[in-house]
Amino acid sequence: MTRLPLALAIIALWAAMAACGTSAVGPVAIDLGHDACSHCRMAIVSTSTAAQIVAPGDEPVLFDDLGCLRDFLAASTPPADAVVYVADHRTGQWVSARGAVFTKTTVDTPMGSGLIAHADAASRDQDAVAKGGTAVAAGSLVP
Repeated sequence: MTRLPLALAIIALWAAMAACGTSAVGPVAIDLGHDACSHCRMAIVSTSTAAQIVAPGDEPVLFDDLGCLRDFLAASTPPADAVVYVADHRTGQWVSARGAVFTKTTVDTPMGSGLIAHADAASRDQDAVAKGGTAVAAGSLVP
């Protein structure tokens, strides 16, 4: 009788492990004022300039400023299956950095980079802060 419950437990464990390995990677919620930037160690106080790197099985790597993300990526390579998310400055929504539009502005960002991101050109065009800014190629920030 004990073999059947053990077999069921093994099957359940295997199914749980398989599900974890195939799960999609999504952005995590940031606890403002408590979570710290992985690069400069300052508390993240706004998601409008934040970014994060998320990979299956790893702790998320959080940033308070796109300049911190840029500097972190220049010094280290995230796992191949990692996804970089940036916050749309206008909406606060997380978007994949691969499709985002970046702008160098005079806005006061946490570490002074002035870099902001938007989901697309339409969102950027609706953000008064981005007006007069300079477009930045995504490849210069995110590989």
